[in-house]
Amino acid sequence: MSKTTTVSFAKPSPVKQGVLVILAERGPVLSTSGKALDKASGGAVMRAAKQREFKGKKKTSLDILVPEKLGLSRLLVIGVDQLKDYAGKDWLELGGVIRGKLSGRDGPAVTLVLERPKKPRESVGEEAAQVALGTMLRGYSFDKYKTKAAKNKNDSVKNATLLRRLTIQCANPAAARRAFAARKALGEGVILARDLVNEPANVLGPKEFAAQARKLSGLGLKVQIHDEKALKKLGMDALLAVGEGSAKPAMMAVMTWQGAGTGGGKPVAIVGKGVTFDTGGISIKPAAGMGDMKGDMAGAACVVGLMHTLGARKAKVNAVGLIGLVENMPSGTAVRPGDVIGSMSGQSIEVLNTDAEGRLVLADVLWYAQEKFKPKCIVDLATLTGAILVALGKEYAGLFSNNDELSENLSRAGEATGEKVWRLPLGAKYDDMIKSDVADMKNIGGRYGGSITAAQFLQRFIQNDTPWAHLDIAGTGMAAPKRDVNTSWGPGFGVRLLDRFIADYFEK
Repeated sequence: MSKTTTVSFAKPSPVKQGVLVILAERGPVLSTSGKALDKASGGAVMRAAKQREFKGKKKTSLDILVPEKLGLSRLLVIGVDQLKDYAGKDWLELGGVIRGKLSGRDGPAVTLVLERPKKPRESVGEEAAQVALGTMLRGYSFDKYKTKAAKNKNDSVKNATLLRRLTIQCANPAAARRAFAARKALGEGVILARDLVNEPANVLGPKEFAAQARKLSGLGLKVQIHDEKALKKLGMDALLAVGEGSAKPAMMAVMTWQGAGTGGGKPVAIVGKGVTFDTGGISIKPAAGMGDMKGDMAGAACVVGLMHTLGARKAKVNAVGLIGLVENMPSGTAVRPGDVIGSMSGQSIEVLNTDAEGRLVLADVLWYAQEKFKPKCIVDLATLTGAILVALGKEYAGLFSNNDELSENLSRAGEATGEKVWRLPLGAKYDDMIKSDVADMKNIGGRYGGSITAAQFLQRFIQNDTPWAHLDIAGTGMAAPKRDVNTSWGPGFGVRLLDRFIADYFEK
């Protein structure tokens, strides 16, 4: 929903004003409330369904001209197929479908009756909370720079057409409120990630991004910002090399959440690539589509959104989020193709393509995460390679890992949330492709297997068989296709995936 919409939960009761949304299974088969409404309308609901050949199929809808005696401004019937087959993400998508049909123009208040046909008043709190989260995510829009929209927000007439309140009627509203408290925190985290990805690079550079991370201290996280001087002292030469061509200094933000306390053991570490704009550097990108590179920090955006979620829902886990923040620009001070640079690990890198910069940023941040925190496992996210788009399109993120259990757990979390990942191979032959004649390694491996050789590069910075997974989100983290729960260019990919992963496998 928009930021002005309030969600509440209530027990089922007759609705006599505003917009009413009911569900219909395949047939169509109306719920108890739907049948009562059809009877009160003199059969108007089923007549309309027959006339328009509405069968209750999933994601279809039926708008009905409401008899005046019912007092409603609009009646909307949503097809759901068979609710007995619904899992968590189906309820989430249902919320998105419903929210997509609502603008507020038919009334600022909407009531959704969420009950299972043939089983009156049996909708449970978890299902209602998932629907509410779906409406929250679908209602998001990024219009802060639209001056006409800003004027409309101050226009009382326009303001009246916004969706203000959504009431979900269900059998157990108390359980729904409890469940939605955590879902709302998750929705806030996704929206924060979306906001960051959608921001233009002239507004959101490394300094401003770090300031957004610092705000998480208000939720109880410990946030430490490392400036260029601190990064030099740490020996983060690979990260610093990426930012050498920019007037904006590089930074690293470290966000620590101790939700399991001192007895909770070592943390889960999540690392994000935060290239706030990527020109490609001296190996400059083509002009066409370069504007999309404001989203080259989608991995870091996910980490900030995730850490917000963990803090806001008081997750019982120890976790640390780390993001390397740089801008990759060409200039007289920029790193050149053919340069040899160092890294925090002590390994040397021959830079053959300055547009393969994200792996340089991650190399140092991954090393720091392991040296400083000795994590249980480490997951990194990065809009790393165009090659992953060739391999997987925009349906899956690429998954690379040195640990089967970690990989399988991430895959399960992806299936449960709809933020899916697909595992690709690593191996010695691929590692040979990044061997350098003049340094310990080179930062590209040639034309073939580009996503794999990028992951092989990262693996060289993983210590002592630390369980590690790399998610290449170049296809899923920005320029997202429109979905039931997202119509934004920046989807906030990874926040729901990793929140579920942590909740299922690490929380007490």
